[in-house]
Amino acid sequence: MKSTHLSLIAGAAVLAAITGFATVTAPGAPADTAAKSATLLPVERSSLVCPAPSNSDLAETQYTAFTPAGPGGEAKGTAELKPALPVADDEDEEAETDPKKVKKAEEAAKKAKEKADKPVLAVKEPGKPVVAEANGSGAPALVGTATGRLAPGWAAQQTTEVTAGGGRGLLGVTCTAPDTDFWFPGASTAKSRQDYIHLTNPDDTGAVADIELYGPKGALKAEVGDGITVPARSSVAVLLSTLTTEAVDQLTAHVTTRSGRIGAVVMSAEDNVGSDWITASDDPSGTLVLPGIPADATSVQLVAFAPGEDDADVKVQLMGKNATFSPAGNATLHIKSSMTATVDLKDVTREEPGSLRLSPVQKDRATPIVAALRVVRGKGDQQEVAYIPATGPVGARARVPDNRAKGSTLSLTAPGATAKVKVTASAGSGGGEPSVETYTVKAGTTLAVTPTAPEGLKGAYALTVETTSGGPVHASRTLARTEGGVQMFTVQTLPDDGGTVEVPSAVQDLSVLDD
Repeated sequence: MKSTHLSLIAGAAVLAAITGFATVTAPGAPADTAAKSATLLPVERSSLVCPAPSNSDLAETQYTAFTPAGPGGEAKGTAELKPALPVADDEDEEAETDPKKVKKAEEAAKKAKEKADKPVLAVKEPGKPVVAEANGSGAPALVGTATGRLAPGWAAQQTTEVTAGGGRGLLGVTCTAPDTDFWFPGASTAKSRQDYIHLTNPDDTGAVADIELYGPKGALKAEVGDGITVPARSSVAVLLSTLTTEAVDQLTAHVTTRSGRIGAVVMSAEDNVGSDWITASDDPSGTLVLPGIPADATSVQLVAFAPGEDDADVKVQLMGKNATFSPAGNATLHIKSSMTATVDLKDVTREEPGSLRLSPVQKDRATPIVAALRVVRGKGDQQEVAYIPATGPVGARARVPDNRAKGSTLSLTAPGATAKVKVTASAGSGGGEPSVETYTVKAGTTLAVTPTAPEGLKGAYALTVETTSGGPVHASRTLARTEGGVQMFTVQTLPDDGGTVEVPSAVQDLSVLDD
């Protein structure tokens, strides 16, 4: 019996050290002993997926990957993004029996596998980003894993510029960690929109996903959104308007998996307004922060959804440059259960940077919600659109990989107490020395700054934001450039990068094992 107890305790201790999810106390030990001895350790493995950038032949895409400098896991490690495997078309009976077609299909599959084994980009050392480029509509989705010292905080972004056509715009998306549950307020099945939800599976086994759509009157009738198969190491794009006969301008899409895990993100293209990616909202919560509305926004729409059984009544507040206030006529919002609510806030920022906070009208009735902002800059035929989802705080550290010599704006907002943050601009992908700035963000305000680029910058650089004191800080980065008179832009949020994990220590009190 003694040896059995010792084996169980030792095995669980190893599990705790590796995963950070196991706590072991010997029988009779104090319940809080392990919790008190928990430590933070760098993660030793992380995964990312990036959707296929564009279906436009005019698309020009830059991939940027980065791991922040700092304490890492093992001495060595890898961080590589590789092409996803193409999804094979259904073969007809003739193709299955014709030897020539069978051989051709086998050769094509072999070439695709060989191509998928070659990294598109690989980080070699912490603190220095790497870049790669792809042009046209044939650029694939990417899947990848980082290990050892390159895993903590590993990040990647793809930025695509399309200068003409229905997909015109500057489209940026942070490659996401695979998960099983995603909420997308702000998606659409309207005739003026072409919204594709990209589902990417990084694993060696297939995944099965379901898509539910919720409009202002509740769930939309959708008979073909269930049981979507995403093959191993592959990506599938689903046009939302093909899932239902109902055309709804602003709705909420909910993606879950029955088996496996995926990355999910929505590419939205809108007639006469441009295109961009819609990333998932933060998990449902009673209080949400949506940071980084550009000062020159000409139209801001709030889209919110209450996924539970209860309606939600929330306060709508803008955290501006100097204070927090409620937009005129929109101080509160009632969100019915399982229905999407939309509010037109117009040019709410009025030439000053701002961020939105949603909080319960009654503190004791904090109904969980999800939310996102549809933001437009410009007017007439020179409009451009981007989306800002609700996001978690920066926490200990957050990062965004792709920044240029010009066009980057970092927005920082402190919804509670005043806070201080340290912002590090990394070395450039082609050269340059890192730079560090410290900023104070006053309580209830939004601070928009132009980051100090690395001295001697060549190529792209990454920004790392760390909270050093005070209350929580929420952040986003706007990347902008003007093309043909259009102020093209894209916004990426900066939640905590999850580079560390809390590992409880196993407690072994051998005295309790005595006979």
